[in-house]
Amino acid sequence: MTKSLAADRPSAVRIWLMAARPRTLPAAVAPVLVGTALAATEGTFRVLVFVAAMVGALFIQVGTNLSNDYSDARRGADADDRLGPVRVTAGGLVPPRQVLIATYVAFGVAVLAGIYLIAVAGWELLAIGVASILAGVLYTGGPRPYGYEGLGEVFVFLFFGVVAVSGSYFAQVQRLEWEAFALSIPVGLLAAAILVVNNVRDLETDRRAGKRTLAVRLGRERTRQLYVALVDGAYAVLLVVLLINGGPWWALLGFLSAPLQARPVGAVLTRTDGAALNQALAGTGALLAVFSLLLAGGLLIAS
Repeated sequence: MTKSLAADRPSAVRIWLMAARPRTLPAAVAPVLVGTALAATEGTFRVLVFVAAMVGALFIQVGTNLSNDYSDARRGADADDRLGPVRVTAGGLVPPRQVLIATYVAFGVAVLAGIYLIAVAGWELLAIGVASILAGVLYTGGPRPYGYEGLGEVFVFLFFGVVAVSGSYFAQVQRLEWEAFALSIPVGLLAAAILVVNNVRDLETDRRAGKRTLAVRLGRERTRQLYVALVDGAYAVLLVVLLINGGPWWALLGFLSAPLQARPVGAVLTRTDGAALNQALAGTGALLAVFSLLLAGGLLIAS
C-alpha cells in the first residue's frame, strides 16, 4: 500500500508547478509586454528594465498563487470536492510551512527585481511594488480577504491591467501618458475574465465554504454574461482607443486573437462541469497572452 501511494504521488517538480499555477502566468506577462511596447513607440526600450519588470511581475503572481494556496487551505475553502486543479496545501502534498516559505521566497525575488527598478526608474515604483504584493496576499489572506467579498475581479483589473501596464510603461520612460492607461483597460478586462471563469467553476464549493465571490453574489447565469462582456469589451475598448488616438493602426493586430474566444466563451456559456471550465480557464489565459503579444507586436512595428 505504501509503495502504491508513493508511486501515485507527483514528483517534487510537478508539485511545485501545480502550486505556481502556470496557467495564470499570462496575466503577469501580458501587461509588461504591452506597457514596454508602448514605450518603444516613443523610442525607448531598456532591456534590463524590461527583464526586471517581467521577473517582478512573474514572481508577484507566483507568490500570490502560493499565498492563496496557503490561505485558502487554512480557511477550509479548498474542499475535496473542488473542481479545479489540486491545491498542494489542502491536498497534503506540501506542508503549510513549506508553502509559506516558498511564498516568501517568490515575493523576495520580486522585491529584488523591484529594487533595481526603483534605482533606475524612480521611487514611484516602490509604491507600485508594495501595493501589488499586498493585493496578492490580501486576496485570500488577512482578517478580511477581499477575494471572499466579491472584489477579486476589480483588483485583478486594477493590478493586472491599469497598474501593471502603466507601471511597465513608467519604468521605461519615467512618466505617464493617457495612452498607457487606455491600453491597460483591455488587458485588465481579459485578466479579470480569467478570474471570472475560475469563480464560475468554483461557485458551488465557494458558496458552501462561505466565500462570497462575485460569481456567488451574481449567480451563474449573470456571471456567464459578465465573462462575455469582459472578453468582448477588451476588443471594443482597443478599437475606441485607437480611433480616439488616431492609431497606431498596427495595434489592430490584437484583433487577430479574436478567434481564440470561441472555445472558452462556448464552454462558459453552455457547460458547468469542472473539466470543461478548466479548459476554458486555460483558453482565456491563452487568449490574453496572444491578444497582448499581438498588440505589443503591432506597437513595436509602429515604432
